Amino acid sequence: MAVRIRMKMMGRKHRPFFRICAVDSRKARDGRVLEELGTYDPVVSETDARVQLNSERIAYWIGVGAQPSQKVKTLIKKYGDGGTHLEQQRVAREKLALPKVVPDAGQPVYIPPAPDGETAPEAPGAETPVAEAPAAETPVAETPVAETPVAETPVAETPVAETPVAETPVAEAPVAETPVAEAPAADAPAADAPPAQASETPAAESGESTGDDTASESTEKAGSVTD
Repeated sequence: MAVRIRMKMMGRKHRPFFRICAVDSRKARDGRVLEELGTYDPVVSETDARVQLNSERIAYWIGVGAQPSQKVKTLIKKYGDGGTHLEQQRVAREKLALPKVVPDAGQPVYIPPAPDGETAPEAPGAETPVAEAPAAETPVAETPVAETPVAETPVAETPVAETPVAETPVAEAPVAETPVAEAPAADAPAADAPPAQASETPAAESGESTGDDTASESTEKAGSVTD
């Protein structure tokens, strides 16, 4: 199996990133690798700080017959063991480790005119700072106040004797039941019916007598007509 030491492309569009790997020469550029040996970042501002190599493993793979590509061979010559740009690489890495300093923007080139009735703002450089003298503060010595401890007098607690309350039994008076005498109901004698019948009898008799008189009168009238 022929082993090659070459760069494998990573990252994304407009942001490339490369890994230096030992791979089988029959595999694709971005295929399976045998071992990762370093990195190369072309976006880093310092050119000499873009490469990081594992020199021990690179020396091992070259010792067993691995062949580096042309670009990797140039990087090994500059930044490998005994490289020509090791000092520049160290300085570039120290420079990247420093904090970023943002320069002062300075005075504005153009100040727009103020509208009518308003004063134009003054440039920041035109103001003269006035140094204020710090007021001398005289320290005031504080006199410690002696605190007199106050003796606390214990208050004697007098036990209060509880007087038992005598319970007086209440005598219940028996209620006298008065018997109620029941008055016998007076039976009123009922009126006899015969007197009513007696009052009706004369009326009937008077009716019969009246009928006999009428019949006799009619007989007498009939006899007179016949005569």
